Amino acid sequence: MSKKSSSSSSVERDGDLIDFAMRIWNKTASEPYYLFHFLVFFSYIPIRCSAAAVLSPSRSAILLIREIQAAVAFCVLTGIKLVREETWESFIGNTLFFAKIFLAAIAFIMDYHLAIWYILVFLVIYISAQQPPYDGLGDVNHLTPLQLETLLTEENTSRFWLVEFCASSVFSCIRTSSFFPELSITYSNKRLSFGTVDLGLFPNAAEKFGISPDSLSQLPTYILFENGTEVSRLSEVDFRAKLFSPSLSKKHLCRHFELDKLLLDYVNGK
Repeated sequence: MSKKSSSSSSVERDGDLIDFAMRIWNKTASEPYYLFHFLVFFSYIPIRCSAAAVLSPSRSAILLIREIQAAVAFCVLTGIKLVREETWESFIGNTLFFAKIFLAAIAFIMDYHLAIWYILVFLVIYISAQQPPYDGLGDVNHLTPLQLETLLTEENTSRFWLVEFCASSVFSCIRTSSFFPELSITYSNKRLSFGTVDLGLFPNAAEKFGISPDSLSQLPTYILFENGTEVSRLSEVDFRAKLFSPSLSKKHLCRHFELDKLLLDYVNGK
């Protein structure tokens, strides 16, 4: 009996790993941002193989040592980020950043023309493609500024609205893009609704909500409305200034807006 259960659990784990690998591959193939990076990093393999026949033995030995050092340093930094980062979007973004630096450095040892080529390619990717935000499950309303103003003035909507103002072109917004959907699954109810407004699409509406349209560093900015009136706000800039922390987290959002208290009040009928 125990052998059957252990074998079935092993099969389930293998199935989960295969499913995870397939989802990663589909994401890589469908998103230009990931696909371009994959192709650029993969291009180093044929270049390295070709260079082995051209470089002198001493140069090849130095290059191999630097490659091993770069691989070890990359693994250490990746491990640190895996532990410290709260979202996969942030972890992937930082990991790719480290990989670009190490690849350009190794290419420079091989030939500085190759390093310049890689830098130019990464600049083209940065300009032409953006890291996609979180697209998982959640109970978040994607609103235009006009829709938000209408909801805040209607009497038959939620008493509380927690709204995220973001821009898809800002990395800090991509890094925190999973916060709201995940929080909405836990805390969304008839009294508290979650909404998000992309100020990258509606930059002229930023000043209506007290956000400077010229400074994207304020984003993401979170505002809690009660009966259409702002009662609390938290932005990336304010968070760094007060807590000397490099990034927001779901725990800080819950604490600042007292989401647990709002949920308990709803459950107790207050």
